[in-house]
Amino acid sequence: MLGPRSQHHAGRLAARAHRLSGVLLAVFLPFHFLALGLALEGAERLDGFLAWSDQPLVKIAEWGLVTLLSVHLLAGLRVLALEFLPWRDARKSWITAGGVIAAATGLVFLASALA
Repeated sequence: MLGPRSQHHAGRLAARAHRLSGVLLAVFLPFHFLALGLALEGAERLDGFLAWSDQPLVKIAEWGLVTLLSVHLLAGLRVLALEFLPWRDARKSWITAGGVIAAATGLVFLASALA
């Protein structure tokens, strides 16, 4: 049985973040296909959707989506590095770097969305 300390190990938290971001991205996918379907129905429908997507709440959701994509991408690269590269001592550094890069990506997107 795992103790309380092992549940907060950086690698375990990174794996949970990777899984959670993947699930949340999968939840978003039908909405993405809905938007693509509106484009097929004509320019007026797509323009209406794009006008709706200018709302502040939608912009915040877009920021969350970009951040989730960054987390998922960087955590996936971490898994690939662990699988295929011989380095084993730098695991916490990879996790930290991935978290910092994902947060920076989200903040850059948020700054551009609010500008």
